[in-house]
Amino acid sequence: MITKYEVQHYTLCDGWINTWTYYDDNGNEVADIYDTYEEAEKALDYFLDQEKKAFKRGEIDSMYEADEFRITEIKEVVQ
Repeated sequence: MITKYEVQHYTLCDGWINTWTYYDDNGNEVADIYDTYEEAEKALDYFLDQEKKAFKRGEIDSMYEADEFRITEIKEVVQ
C-alpha cells in the first residue's frame, strides 16, 4: 500500500467526500489524489485563492470557505 492524500469537501448528503476529479487521456473521470500532504495543501490553497478572486470580480455569488474542506490520508493499493 502507498500513502496518498486527497482534498475532501463536506457535503450535506454524503458527508466528507473527494469531489475533485479530472479526466484522463481516455476521457475517464478520475479522483484527484496527491503524493504528499503539501501537494494537496498547495492545491487547496490555490483553489481557495481562485475562489476569492472570482468572488471579488463578481463572477460568483458566494465562495467556499476553508473549513468546508479537509486533507485526508488515504491508502492506495498497488498491484
